[in-house]
This record gives sequence, structure tokens and C-alpha cells, in this order.
Amino acid sequence: MLGLEVIALCLLLGALTHGQQTECSKQNECPIDVYFTIDTSETIALQEPPPGALVESIKKFVEQFAQRLDDAEINGVVRVNWRTGGLHFSRKSKVFSPIAPKNDFITELRKIEYLGDGTYIDCALGNMTQQMLRSPTSPNALRFAVVITDGHVTGTPCGGIKEAAERARDNLIHIFAVAASKNVEETGLKEIANSPASVYRKEFMAVDLSQSRPLIHIDTIDSIIKTMKHLAFVECYKVTCLETTGIDGPKGPRGQKGAKGDNGDPGLKGDTGRQGDPGIEGPIGQPGSKGETGLFGDKGELGTQGKKGVAGVSGRNGTDGQKGKIGRIGAPGCKGDPGNRGPDGHPGDVGERGFGGTEGDKGDSGRPGRAGPSGSSGEAGPKGETGSSGSPGIPGPKGNIGTPGLAGPRGEHGRRGDYGPKGGQGSDGIKGDKGEMGPEGSRGLPGESGNKGTKGDNGLPGPRGPPGSTGEAGKNGTRGDPGDVGSRGEPGQIGPKGDLGRPGFSYPGSRGPTGERGVNGNRGARGSRGDCGQKGDPGNKGIPGEEGEPGSLGEPGLRGSRGDGGRGGDPGPEGDPGLTECDVMNYIRETCGCCDCEKRCGALDIVFVIDSSESVGLTNFTLEKNFVINTINRLGSLAKDPKSDTGTRVGVVQYSHSGTFQAIRLDDPKIDSLSAFKDAVKRLEWIAGGTWTPSALKYAWDNLIRDSRRAKANVTVVVITDGRFDPRDDDSLLTYLCSHPGVDVSAIGIGDMFDQLEENESLKSIACQKDGRVLGMKRFADLVAEEFIDKIEAVLCPDPIVICPDLPCKSEPAVASCVQRPVDVVFLLDGSERMGLEDHRKAKEFIENVARSLTLATGQSDERNARLALLQYGSPTEQRVEFALTHNLTVISDSLAGVTYMDSSSALGSAIIYAVNNLVNPQRGDRLARRNAELAFVFVTDGITASEQLEEGVSAMRRVEGVPTVIAMGTDTDEEVLRKVSLGDNAAIFRGADYAMLNKPSFFDRFVRWIC
Repeated sequence: MLGLEVIALCLLLGALTHGQQTECSKQNECPIDVYFTIDTSETIALQEPPPGALVESIKKFVEQFAQRLDDAEINGVVRVNWRTGGLHFSRKSKVFSPIAPKNDFITELRKIEYLGDGTYIDCALGNMTQQMLRSPTSPNALRFAVVITDGHVTGTPCGGIKEAAERARDNLIHIFAVAASKNVEETGLKEIANSPASVYRKEFMAVDLSQSRPLIHIDTIDSIIKTMKHLAFVECYKVTCLETTGIDGPKGPRGQKGAKGDNGDPGLKGDTGRQGDPGIEGPIGQPGSKGETGLFGDKGELGTQGKKGVAGVSGRNGTDGQKGKIGRIGAPGCKGDPGNRGPDGHPGDVGERGFGGTEGDKGDSGRPGRAGPSGSSGEAGPKGETGSSGSPGIPGPKGNIGTPGLAGPRGEHGRRGDYGPKGGQGSDGIKGDKGEMGPEGSRGLPGESGNKGTKGDNGLPGPRGPPGSTGEAGKNGTRGDPGDVGSRGEPGQIGPKGDLGRPGFSYPGSRGPTGERGVNGNRGARGSRGDCGQKGDPGNKGIPGEEGEPGSLGEPGLRGSRGDGGRGGDPGPEGDPGLTECDVMNYIRETCGCCDCEKRCGALDIVFVIDSSESVGLTNFTLEKNFVINTINRLGSLAKDPKSDTGTRVGVVQYSHSGTFQAIRLDDPKIDSLSAFKDAVKRLEWIAGGTWTPSALKYAWDNLIRDSRRAKANVTVVVITDGRFDPRDDDSLLTYLCSHPGVDVSAIGIGDMFDQLEENESLKSIACQKDGRVLGMKRFADLVAEEFIDKIEAVLCPDPIVICPDLPCKSEPAVASCVQRPVDVVFLLDGSERMGLEDHRKAKEFIENVARSLTLATGQSDERNARLALLQYGSPTEQRVEFALTHNLTVISDSLAGVTYMDSSSALGSAIIYAVNNLVNPQRGDRLARRNAELAFVFVTDGITASEQLEEGVSAMRRVEGVPTVIAMGTDTDEEVLRKVSLGDNAAIFRGADYAMLNKPSFFDRFVRWIC
């Protein structure tokens, strides 16, 4: 019996095992979508010569990547099926292939041409997410994205890289970040990639440019594909064949009560209720009784004349008020009395002759008039010459000899001979007397009307007609009831003077229609006193009047004698140190325009052509503008009249790709001073597009120089560029300015690429192959170096005439005032123990004074003026936002009053990263700093800080286009850190002996002019 049970059990197990093998041998299908997002902006396209070479290498990288995506089995249990799609992007994204088989994808990939504009990575990631969600191969398809870029951005209009990447990850898209080459912004790439970065970033690179030729990184392709297959196996391999349903476990204990849920969404709006019953009618009120008429008050006595007040202290000059609003157009004036008749006008010019009418039918012949008396016969003229006889005719053929006939009758006269030549004109005979006029013939029938002629020119106006008769007087209206006489009110205080309205328009309003004559109104109030009449004749002597009132007080008496001297006072508190001689001279220069040196360069026209492309960056574009301003500071005052034949005029062209050129014109009537020119330069905004240098040179000639150049003026053009121009531009235009005599061109090339022969040749072409006109430098910060400004000054104004007063102090360079220029200022205040409590207090006072001196924005939506923020920092984990970017002076003052000194260590790199992520561009949400405003980072530090994350912090500041300024007090400073934080611009480092210098006018005014 036991043997039978064992046999049955074995048979049952064999059947189950056979069924499981059949189910477990089935492969799991695993569809995979791979989407390539390729950066083809200008910073990628121009990295490797010729332009676009790196883009072609990236296309080969992607093609080899796609070729390796073969459908295959993984461990015999999962079968992967690949489909690919992609887009490339710059400012705009362009889908070159939807998700499709790899052969179709590769065909479309090879057609890509780079866009060569700015870089908006966040918008490209958003577009990639939409494309992958819109056309998946199957609902359970795994989604992978490969983003190839350098991490450099020119703007974040779609919320920023972090936010766009998070949206993609929320939709289960795995993003691999691949560097296009070694020249990358690593922080941007890490923000793109999924976590962990060691898997999805892992120093992936597409093309290596360090060798003699571009090298495709096959290791990157293999590593990413291997990771994709591993994730596909983990996701798609489901071992359901070995699963068996177990016995239900015991019932678990009752769980704890859950937390209270969030408030639900508001319900739908209810139906309108029925109309309520009418309320009870209230009682009718009784009419009020009329008040009694008040008595007239007694006239008050005449007050005594007051003493003359002491003259007040002269007030300070007030700031210029804002421009008033446009005043409303005034009502039309009343109709004036008719004027006297003017003299008769001159007769009008004869109008042009009208077109002739169509010819009418001929009228009936009139009756013949009576013949007039015959005039006396004139004397006969002399007889004309006899005409010559005609030429004989051609003889006919000879006839036969006839028989003699009888004599016939006389023949006819022969034909008249041909006319002889006309005889000369004889002299006129004596004119006969005029005959009497015959009777008038009967009038013929009228002809058809001709077409109307064109209207002649208007003649001069005729004399004015006599005035019309006066209309009938209207009926008198009924007289109204007299009103109650009220008591006279006290005179009110004189109100403040209102703002002057904007001048009205220069034309009168339209005349309104004449109103109907109204009825006579009530009697008006008593009019004001009339003008004094002529002096009357002396009157008779009157009777003596009553005794007059006491007279007014007399003038104050003479000053009394000086009293005895009092005891000496206690010593007063120590006063502020007086102004130095240099401070006095600076004040004189600022308030007296005739006290500074004046340089005269003769008649000079200067045009700066500056690169505003994406590869320049906002920080370097700001340095270009500072270079223009600092250079013009050296050349003295500008011509007050742009159309005058003497003086200096300056123009600027900023260029990027075609159609984006902007200019400050040489003959702009608004540019009549140095400060007006600086304001115009500071208002120029970075374009961040491609590089079309040749077209910019043509634009400078066609729009700035050709029509406005002066006959006696030298024209100098200064061209600044950071690299190669777009090959789609016409390179023959590089020498466009060389074909025009009287134009000198200097070319400034910035960057290492001009060490190459072919790139240096393009600069020489711009400078017309002239020696000494090609200038090169490694970085943009060298533009504002004093040595380079000296060199440019010698080029622009080689033989200046300088007229200077004998003043002992050197003046500071003039800086344009910050009138309505948008700037967001972020102060980073060192709260370390090196600062000290007293210096910390002086720094806070300095920040408050800066806020009071700048013109703050009027609201959060104001795109002009200034906003401030303050971050105090200590150790790597100690950062405190004292107040975020705000325009509210009350908030700034109250927040500064509540700031407490940290007294900690110093970690500047961590503070910069914290400021970028919390005050400028948060990880989630919209950008807090205004996109159109200059972002200024002001560091109050001595540079002695921890080195950790300092490089990363400076990169974060560059990424958000921050413009640094450093305030370093004392002599114990770390110069290397200060140079690194100021991006190498020594002019951006403000130094002083101690923190007491912060609020001195010489330091404070210079800082305010710099920051705005």
C-alpha cells in the first residue's frame, strides 16, 4: 500500500514540473525607447575648426551608438526591442526624428545642420519629455534619454535645468548626461543626470579633441548600453512561473488611527436659492424743522503787524522730481468778438487750364453780315520775275511719211509749261484803313457740353463778411428761493503746491458746437476789486476825523552792549576727521565742470563693434561695455552738437546673428554729453545668439558711418570678437570697411584660438592688413586693464591737446549715474570671527546707506531700478538669509536692525552656492532674480576662507551670469582668493585701511557709482 502512494506522488510531481518548464521557458518582451538630445548651439559649433566640426563628430558618435542597439536576448529570458528618436537644440528645439526604427533614425540624423545660437537646456529637456510621452512604442516601454551638451546655458526661460530634469524623472525617464568634449560646465551636467551620478554621469564624453584628430569615445557607448540592458533585465524579468499561492497568514493587529487628511477641494457651487420674502415696510420719517438763521458776527479788530521773522537756513538742493503725468487737454475757449475787417487779399493765382471739352457739333451758319465799305487799294507790288520756259518733252518715234493733206483749221493752244522757280517776296504795300464792323450774325446752336476741367488751386481767402445781427435775448428765468446765510468759515491752510503737469499738446482742441443761449442766472457774488482809476481832482477839505487807533509797533531798538563772558564750556566730543586735500579737489571736480583736465582730440568719429554672441557670456559682455566707457573717459568731452564739424562723436554696434544688430548712432541728438553716452551703453542688453562678424561690419558702414560722417573728421572703428564667425555669413564682407578711404580699423581678438594662423588672418583682414592694428589677449578681463586702455587711447587719439588746471589730486574716472538701470544686488557678508563685532556693525550701516542711495524699484513687477538681498555666512553649514531680494526700504532697514553677528568660521564657496540656490535661482520654482537685470554679487570679506567648494561656487556664480564686486578692508588679505572671486578684474576690488572707510564719501560714492 505504501509503495502505491509513493508512485502516485512521483507522477504528480513530474506533471507539475513539466508544466512549470513550459511556462518558464517563455521569454519576456521588453520594449525600450532611447531619445537623443543633442546640443548644436554656438558654443558647441565653434569649439573645433572649421565651424560645425564638433557637431559632425557628435553625429558620428550618435550614429555608432544607434548601430549598436540591436534587438537581443538577455540571459535567455528577456528580449529587448530598441527604438530611437531625437532632437537637437540651441535657443529653439528641432525634432529631427520621432521614435522609430534605428535605420530611419540614422537617415534623419545625417541631415542635421547646427543651429549656432544661444543655449536653453531646460526648454530642450521639456520638449524631449513631451516627445517621449506623446509617442511611446508601448505603454510599458522603458524610457532612456541621452543628453549631449557642454552644460553651458545662456538663459533659463523654461524654469531651469533642475526643474525640467525633475519633470522628466517624474515621468520615469532615465537621463544619461554626456559631455560633448572636455570643455564643459560640470555642474550643469550633474543637474541633468539621474541619481546616482556615478551611474548616469560617470564622466561620459562623446568626442575627445585633445588628440591630433577627433576621437569618438566607444567606451562611453558601451558603458551606457550595458547600464540600459541591466536596468531592462531588472525591470522586465518577472519569475511568475515558480510562484505558488501560499496559505493566508494570520490577521494582523489593528493599525493606529491615521493622521487627519488635507482639506478637500471646494465643492461645486450650489443652486440659486429662492427669492426671500419682502421685508416689513418701515415708518415714514417726519420732515425735519428748518434751522434758525444765525446772527452775523462782529467784525474783529485789526491785528498788530508782526515782526519780520529770522531768515531760515538754506535748505539742501532737492532731488529732481519725477516727470508729471500728461495734463488733460484744456477746454476750448469762448468765441471771441468779431475782428475788424482786414485788408483785401491779393488776387489768387490763375488756376491751371482745364482739359479741353469734347468738340461740339458745328452750329448753323449765321446770316451773312452786311459788307463793309471797301478799303482803299494798296499800292501794287513790283512785278515778279518771268518764269523759265518748261523743258521740252521726249521726242516720239518717227512716223511713216504721210500723204500731204489739206490745210486744217487752227489748232488749240499748246499746254502750259512747268512752273518756274518762286520769285522773291515783294515789299508790303501800305495798309488800308480798317473797315466798319459788319452786323452781328445770329447766334449758332449751342454745342455739346465738354468734360469738366480739373479744379484750380485755391485762391487766397476773401475779406471777412460783416458780423451777423445779435440774436433775441432769452427769457428771464424764474428767481430761485434765497438760501440760508451760513456763518463764515475760517480760512483753510494753504495746501502744498501741486506737481507741474506735463505741457499740453501744441495744437488747440477742436471747437465745440455753439450752445443755446441760457436763461439769466441768479445774481453772482460780489466781484473782486477793479483796477485803480485815474487820479481825480483835489476835493474840498473835509471835517476833522475821529481819533485814530494806536499805531503798529515800531522797529526793534539798537543792539545792547556785549555782556560779560561766561565760563568756559566742557570739551565737546571728538569730531569727524576733516576732508583731505584730495577730497576737496574731488568735490570741486564733481560740482564744477570747468575744473578738470580737458583733452582735445580734434574732429574724431569712433565706432565700437562689440560681440554680443552666446559664447561671450553676460559677464564678459559687461566687461566689453566697461571697456567702451573707460576708453571714452580718456578722450575728454563729447561734441555737444552731433552735427557740428568739431569734437568727438562715438557710436556702438552690438552684434550677434543676422537681424539682431543694435546701435548707438553717431548723430543721435540725445547723445550730447559723456553721461548720456554712458547711460546708453549701460542699457545695451546681451543678445546671446550666433556670431555674424562680417555682416556687422557692413551694418556699421551702412547705418552709422556712410550717411553721418563728417568731411573733416577721422573715422576709427574698433572691432571686438571672441572667436570664429558663422560660416553661413559672407566672409568677403570682412574687408568691407577697407574699401572706404578715411576709415581706420583696429581688431581685438580675445581667446587662445587666435594663436592659430588662419584665425589671426581673419583679424588681419578686418584690420585691412595694417601693422599694429591687430591686438590679442587671453581673457576679457584684460580689456579693462589700465595698460591696454593706454594702448587703445594712443591708437584713437595719437596727438591730443590736454589743458589741465594745476590741481594736486588725480580724479576718479567718471561713472554714469544709475538712472532706472535694472540691477539686483546680493550682499554676502562675512560673519567669521576675523570680522569682529564693531566692523560687522559698520558693514551693516554701509549696506543700509547703499540702499538709501540707490533708486529702488517701485514694485516686484518693476523691470527697472535696484533691488537688494543680504546673506550672512560662517562655516560650511552656516548660511542665513537676512532678507531676500526686495525693493522695500523698510524691510531692509528692519532686517538689518535684527541681524546678529555669527562669530564663526568662514566658508565662502558654500555661501555662494547657497546664495545662487536660494536667492537667485531656486532648485524648485521660478527664478527670483530678474532676467533683464544685471546680477551683482558684493562680497564683504578679506579673502581668508576655506578652500572647499570655492571653485564650484565661482562656477555657480558664472552660470547665473553674476558680476562680482569685492570689498576688502585692511592689509591682511588673501590676494589669490580675491582675484578668483572677482574673476580677475582688479578694478572690481575695493580696498581700504579699515572698515571706517566704508561710509566716507570718497569710498562710498565711488562704490555706488560702480555698482549701478
